[in-house]
Amino acid sequence: MADNLSDALKKLKITAVDSTADSLEGCLDCLLQALAQNNTETSEKIQKSGILQVFATLLTPQSSCTAKVANIIAEVAKNEFMRNSCVEAGLIPPLVQLLNCKDQEVLLQTGRALGNICYDSHEGRSAVHHAGGAQIVIDHLKSLCTKTDPASEKLMTVFCGMLMNYSNENDTLQSQLISMDVIPTLVKLLGIHCQNAALTEMCLVAFGNLAELESSKEQFAYTSIAEELVKLFKKQIEHDKKEMIFEVLAPLAENDIIKLQLVEAGLVECLLEIVQKTVDSDKEDDIAELKTASDLMVLLLLGDESMQKLFEGGKGSVFQRVLLWIPSNNHQLQLAGALAIANFARNDGNCIHMVDNGIVQKLMDLLDRHVEDGNVTVQHAALSALRNLAIPVVNKAKMLSAGVAEAVLKFLRSEMPPVQFKLLGTLRMLIDVQEAAEQLGKNVKLVERLVEWCEAKDHAGVMGESNRLLSALIRHSKSKDVIRTIVQSGGIKHLVTMATSEHVIMQNEALVALALIAALELATAEKDLESAQLVQILHRLLSDERSAPEIKYNSMVLICALMGSELLHKEVQSLAFLDVVSKLRSHENKTVAQQASLTEQRLAVES
Repeated sequence: MADNLSDALKKLKITAVDSTADSLEGCLDCLLQALAQNNTETSEKIQKSGILQVFATLLTPQSSCTAKVANIIAEVAKNEFMRNSCVEAGLIPPLVQLLNCKDQEVLLQTGRALGNICYDSHEGRSAVHHAGGAQIVIDHLKSLCTKTDPASEKLMTVFCGMLMNYSNENDTLQSQLISMDVIPTLVKLLGIHCQNAALTEMCLVAFGNLAELESSKEQFAYTSIAEELVKLFKKQIEHDKKEMIFEVLAPLAENDIIKLQLVEAGLVECLLEIVQKTVDSDKEDDIAELKTASDLMVLLLLGDESMQKLFEGGKGSVFQRVLLWIPSNNHQLQLAGALAIANFARNDGNCIHMVDNGIVQKLMDLLDRHVEDGNVTVQHAALSALRNLAIPVVNKAKMLSAGVAEAVLKFLRSEMPPVQFKLLGTLRMLIDVQEAAEQLGKNVKLVERLVEWCEAKDHAGVMGESNRLLSALIRHSKSKDVIRTIVQSGGIKHLVTMATSEHVIMQNEALVALALIAALELATAEKDLESAQLVQILHRLLSDERSAPEIKYNSMVLICALMGSELLHKEVQSLAFLDVVSKLRSHENKTVAQQASLTEQRLAVES
């Protein structure tokens, strides 16, 4: 065989230009036979022989050998080391030209050759791009789309594979395909040929490639993709096939329009059925399927319209089924159930309905099961749900009397920043009620933990929420006891630092809390206020033209309140506050201008 191969290569090289078709065919058959027996070794010999350049001259529509030459190129391009050689031998332009011919066998082998050269090869893709191959292939798919004979379906499968290899993990080329309307073509193809497993699989892989791009989701939304995928999903029995469809559904379901289309196409019912079938199984495939199905269910609930459609005023069968996930013994279902409730709890009406119908107790029972060495993701999800439920004013007192604050405080020991963050957010939502703010503000363990977290520089979210909760405890309780607890725990310096935050809302919350401290418990806090350099910070805020009007206003209110302390009064006098404040009398904001006049009078009297 080796001798035959060497002879064939020599003969090809010598006679390619003027030999008869018959002698060429014999040489090409010999090469194909050798490739079938040992592809890698034969490809190396073909590479060394320099015959690839000769192939470029043989790739003509008129030649009867063209299909075989393209087939040989497709076979050698299965080897990574050959793809660049094919490009350098100038094979791409003649191959792309062959895409214009009518012969199905030539088209099939040409599609294979181009697809294999493009596989994981930047040079291959670039050459096909410059030769304009993608547009011709898409035009073929558009014209072949409705044909259901086996030869046409086989050709479409090859062309889909070629486009997939051409654009895989390449955003620029994927965008190019999208602009050529490949998506509606492939969706149509999937609808017509859903009985053809190979073609369907190729379409799904192509969708998976394209669906990650934002621009593709907008195009997908105008097709029947949701309906086709759900229809296909319902027919699947094998885990691998379902997994393939899931991989397309997940990125597509990030688009709100497609979320609603998937819900309307009946995907939720399919997902609930999977959950029911797999929940008690310990098979690896079933566990994976349960996770994917429940995760996708939660994703569908992130869309406002799709979520509301499934909530159905709290009467929806989907909502009712999800409620049953929370007391389940399966951690994945507990997690998905809590996340689903957090997603349902995105408007006041839903939150009020759920709290009135006992959801809080279910979530607290779930948290109770995860206090000691609990599952962090479940803790985080349950706290997220409670935080969202606590947003409507009417729910706060109900949730407090149900014991939510106590349930949440059990997680103060947590060292996991995501749990800490949600815990803080939940408490901050609850303490709009004065009594709750006072009760929590006197809880030394809580306040000490907050002060500790105010220094969590590695976790900006936890640090910000801790500061905001400290401030909220003072603002909502207006209690001397709370202020004393915060002073004794070392919280004052953090409130002063918070007044310099880049977020106006946080600056404002800090200044209001500090003004309450100055009004109610100045003697206790004055040393801490001095060492935190509050007066200097207020001078800076008032001098800075970029400070928001409410910041200037609250800074002046605070300056007036600080005058009651001899220690801080001296600091105020040592800085030129009068100059800064008098300039603010002409401020465009009337409230700021009025407060500037009052502050100026106070400073003048006290000086």
